[in-house]
Amino acid sequence: MTDPVLKSLIVRRFRSIPAETVHFDNPTFLVGHNGSGKSNVRDAVDFLAEAMSSPLQSAFKRRGGISIVRNRTPGKSYPTNLGLGAVLGRINGSISGARYSFEIKAHKDYGFEVIREQCLIDLPEGTAYFDRRRGKVESNVEGVRPSLEPDSLGLPIISGESTFAPVVQTLARMRSYAIDPSKLRGDEEANGAANLRPDGSNLASVLQEIGRRKPDDLARIGELLAAVVPNTTNVATVKRENRLALEFTQEWGQRKRLKFKSLSMSDGTLRALGLLVAVYQCPTPSVLVIEEPEATIHPGALGAILDLIRHASRQMQVIVTTHSPEVLDAEWLREENLRIVTWEEGATRVLPLAIGTRESLREHLAGPGELLRSNALRPTQVAPGIAPEAILFQDVRA
Repeated sequence: MTDPVLKSLIVRRFRSIPAETVHFDNPTFLVGHNGSGKSNVRDAVDFLAEAMSSPLQSAFKRRGGISIVRNRTPGKSYPTNLGLGAVLGRINGSISGARYSFEIKAHKDYGFEVIREQCLIDLPEGTAYFDRRRGKVESNVEGVRPSLEPDSLGLPIISGESTFAPVVQTLARMRSYAIDPSKLRGDEEANGAANLRPDGSNLASVLQEIGRRKPDDLARIGELLAAVVPNTTNVATVKRENRLALEFTQEWGQRKRLKFKSLSMSDGTLRALGLLVAVYQCPTPSVLVIEEPEATIHPGALGAILDLIRHASRQMQVIVTTHSPEVLDAEWLREENLRIVTWEEGATRVLPLAIGTRESLREHLAGPGELLRSNALRPTQVAPGIAPEAILFQDVRA
């Protein structure tokens, strides 16, 4: 497994999460009941990535506005500001680690402003930094003095500067997926896209691009799809004028073959194909977040999906949300791969396993799937009155 690129995600007042620092391994499985907040952790990663390539206003608008995104947990003790941050591991040969975070204040008129933003990069010669407090920007990197609008982030603007470019690129290449089979059933406009959209709606274009750049990977996708969907031996793109469609080939017996359009394929087949394309798309994501891979997949085919996840974690960092015991039955899962997502008193928490649960796993008394079935996969207990830690910024003057 590769070392995690995203070592920690820092969240303050984002959706159902008042404050949390989520630590990741590779892969990491976020386990929790429906409504516990697993999707909100995924969306926090997605928001952070989207903010590197799109205006903040667009990221909020796509989610219904800042009033929808901002946490509404009862309690006057919580701050009104929304904040996200990422602690990154080694990015390349020169950057041994990095930290990026921002804090946003909501206005009564549904507007907002960035009140703090910070990026710290660990280099052999020391720490390079970019630190913004409202309109004032400080940096020890020569030439980094951008003119910033109050509602815009600064890091994407200075992404052309060689010191900060790897951090922006790493964050922007984080991808999260909740594949929607209905989006894969119709034709789509051919646009040469390389990156798969979060719902998979441009899958045919991405599949065509994989075939153009890496034909061996396209063949591998067909092989893995056959392991998930018996007798489905091939998937290809068919072009009609400027539109692309998916075409599936099924074979059985001697020379018995049928071709089907995506409209005729099951939800499970289309979702499995979406996961395969998410893994094999190029360029490779830095972090791949997969939401509930078990959805509409036959339990007998989950082994192939888990093999895919394990393979992907050797090429990139993988985070999976699930509430399926069958997913957790994978024999290679260890305690460090699991986090428990809970929702109590209107707030989401993401916690490591309880000591007793860890001991059961270490002593092979039960597997994670068995513990989940018996409602014994429990998180560590947090003492009442102890606030979750979510420190967004560090003192660069120290």
